[in-house]
Parts: sequence; structure tokens; C-alpha cells
Amino acid sequence: MNSPKPNSKITTTLVSTFTAAYIHQWPSFFPDTPLTPQLLPTFDGRAVLYPTLRNLRDYLSWRQVDCHVNNLYNTTFWALVQKGRMSATEAEEELKGSYAADKNEILFSRFGINYNNELGIYRKGSVVFRDYGVADPSPETQKSDGAGDADLDPRVEEEKKSKTQQGKEKKRRAKAPIVVEHVDIIKDEFWERRPWLLSDKPGKVSSKPI
Repeated sequence: MNSPKPNSKITTTLVSTFTAAYIHQWPSFFPDTPLTPQLLPTFDGRAVLYPTLRNLRDYLSWRQVDCHVNNLYNTTFWALVQKGRMSATEAEEELKGSYAADKNEILFSRFGINYNNELGIYRKGSVVFRDYGVADPSPETQKSDGAGDADLDPRVEEEKKSKTQQGKEKKRRAKAPIVVEHVDIIKDEFWERRPWLLSDKPGKVSSKPI
């Protein structure tokens, strides 16, 4: 992925697929608001290659913080407009230069809204990943890599298995569900319980047939 061509192909494929799915699902969520050619939803995207996993985690953390900041502002803004009877201009002026604590105070003192009780999908966004089943955080799962410790490296265990066993494992991994969760990805716990997300080591899959 060093050349721009594969990056652009991945980006355009993802964006076009997402846009098509979004438009297809629109009537299910907004049956009384049909789309018109003048107001069709469109999306952009970008593919970024980060040099380290730490950089990647920092980026994802920033995106989740950004989700929280934007949602807190929008929740407060629309509370002022819809419940506080302010105009959009008045609400914008009211929030100019305000901090998170100020917005939380406005929501709670004026409208009885505890922002912490808002659904996670709004406060944390949606995290999409292939889920093999969480692991208990332990010194082993928290190690940055398994170099020099063959007993802890699943790739070594893979080599000990027959080709038939490896084939079955591969099929089970491919069928592991892709889930959408609204969880905190800033703290270490999310990554420690899902060590396969930031490594090339396979996740543990159920021994039951799928």
C-alpha cells in the first residue's frame, strides 16, 4: 500500500459501498421523508497509512473524542432551540466559548438532561470489528509482542497443526461475526481484551462447528 493507487481504490470502494447501503436503508428509518435528486446524501473518505500501532490508536482515540465533543455540542444546541425556544443564532451565541462542563450544566440545570445517560452510540460512536470473543486481561495478553516466547505465540501453535486443522481454523475465523459496538476504545482494556485487533496473531475461535 505504498503507492496511491491501492489506497484510492480501497477508499472509493468503501465510500461507494457505504453510500449505496445508506441510501438503500433510508426508507427503513425515514419512511415519511423520501429522498429527492436535489438532496441525495453523499460521503467522502480517506485512507491513511500510519507508521506505528501507537499512532493508529491515537488517531482512533481522537476520532472518538471528536465524536463526544460534537455530540455534546449538538445535544446542547438543539436542547436550547427545541426546548429553550431559542433561535439557532441565539443558541450558537450562548454556546460560543463554552467548555464541556458548561454544556453539561446547561443540559442538567435547564432541561434535566444528564448527558452521561445518553446512549453510547451518540457519546462514543460505532466501533466495527471482527469479534472472536474477549480474553481476560493478563500479562500475556498485554505484551506488545510475543517475540522470543514461542509458547505465547499462536502462530507457533498454528505450525504444529495439520493442514486440515489449519483449514478448519481459517474457516471458523472467517465466519467470526463482525459486530458493531458503542464502547470506549481510548482506554487500554478494549485492546487488551481483543489482542488480535492490533497484531497478526489469530484470535481464539470456538471449537464448536460453525
